Amino acid sequence: MVASRNLVVEDGRLREVESGKFEDSPTSKKPKHEERFPFAPSELAAALGVVLIFLIGLCCIYLSMPAAEYGKIKLPRTMSDLRMLKDSLAEYANDHPAQFILGYCSIYIFMQTFMIPGTIFMSLLAGALFGVLRGLILVVFNATAGASSCYFLSKLIGRPLVTWLWPEKLRFFQGEIAKRQEKLLNYMLFLRVTPTLPNLFINLASPIVDIPFHVFFLATLVGLIPASFITVKAGLALGDLKSVKDLYDFKTLMVLFLIGSVAIFPTLLKRKRTYE
Repeated sequence: MVASRNLVVEDGRLREVESGKFEDSPTSKKPKHEERFPFAPSELAAALGVVLIFLIGLCCIYLSMPAAEYGKIKLPRTMSDLRMLKDSLAEYANDHPAQFILGYCSIYIFMQTFMIPGTIFMSLLAGALFGVLRGLILVVFNATAGASSCYFLSKLIGRPLVTWLWPEKLRFFQGEIAKRQEKLLNYMLFLRVTPTLPNLFINLASPIVDIPFHVFFLATLVGLIPASFITVKAGLALGDLKSVKDLYDFKTLMVLFLIGSVAIFPTLLKRKRTYE
């Protein structure tokens, strides 16, 4: 349908403008005078309500712990912090496994939902305390649950924030998704396996560019396994790690991109046949 045209007066001259419905696009540019904090009061209240629910749950878990363990709870920010936390919590994790796992899962999902940095340290801790198999299951479960929570939170209130923070990246992502609708799962698997786009951005932008949740969920559940395996396995040898950068050297990145290439190959093959 052809967009309607209106005549407006500007500096004493008539000018034709199109009144097309472009305001619905998540990447449409806004005038500079409209750039402001992106949340409306109702959206901000909804976000704070979700945060409050998570915080109440975490406080209940924290207060249910023995008093002697309070001083040992600290989110690690360096490898030395992580080693100290592992040594402090090893006995508690063995004596109270169910309670510890509940607290671990709550903290991991909370951090993943609200984009708090440090989940990689939580993944390393899982490997150090539970071994490769149980640690991998725990990390993939929590990462998928946290990403799913972030997806729905972004679907509720995330559009103005993502458009405000990453307008160009969102426009690129939207274009790539539009080109790969028939093999969308393969493309999402590629993004999850490789570090092509940050997982934070994928979690927030996916509902905005209309990626179905079942595609998002499956790609997250399967696509996070390779990187999670590398991280959890590294947790068995915390003493040998000096920084997080040691986890992903050139060889490891090449392996991830090779796995990702296998996932996206059907998409590339279909595009080639289309051009032919």
